[in-house]
Amino acid sequence: MIPEICAMSDAPPPSAFTRREWRAIRALRTPTLVQRFLRALPYNWEKNGETLRTFRGVMQRGKAHCLEGALAAATILEQHGYPPLLLDLESQDKLDHVLFLFEHAGRFGTVARSRDAGLHGRKPVFRSIRHLVMSYVDPYVDGSGRIVGYGVLDLGTLGRCNWRLSTRNVWAVERALIHMPHTKMITSERRYQAALRRYREFLNRYPGRPATFYANRTLWM
Repeated sequence: MIPEICAMSDAPPPSAFTRREWRAIRALRTPTLVQRFLRALPYNWEKNGETLRTFRGVMQRGKAHCLEGALAAATILEQHGYPPLLLDLESQDKLDHVLFLFEHAGRFGTVARSRDAGLHGRKPVFRSIRHLVMSYVDPYVDGSGRIVGYGVLDLGTLGRCNWRLSTRNVWAVERALIHMPHTKMITSERRYQAALRRYREFLNRYPGRPATFYANRTLWM
């Protein structure tokens, strides 16, 4: 087993994982399968305090919030040849959303866990990261949220943070996401107000139901 705190940028060997973890990794061989796995996990509402668990922690606890889901996806898919990249969507209310970013056949997609139906993963059909981020603009609007920027973090650069297999909270990942450069995102005020109005109308009409009325839902994963 790998020590909980170590310098490790390369993907760990199969022997670093428990049998249960490795069975899951072998079964979850594509982004689509990992997305299904994350969707099936209960959302981690952090009722007993904030957490930032690794793939190991997610497997042990059986639940995940968005950043924990992204770390789990990165750990799993790294074993299948995908670089461990995170996409951070920066919001005006400081409640950012973090996703696993991947590329397939020259197009970008994501894998994610969210409490909002429209903020899960996207199929790899986007020709640029900016176009991918634009697919989240309307579903992000929920009364306080609005995308104002985005950035990409290569987890492989966090050499002294065992973001894959530590049983402790890996706050270094959160700090890296906060301090990394972000590309500013300016969206139409008219579009934002229309999305906010539509969301509020839906919420009033169907309280408790997930908002899935967006036109691009065929691109959701």
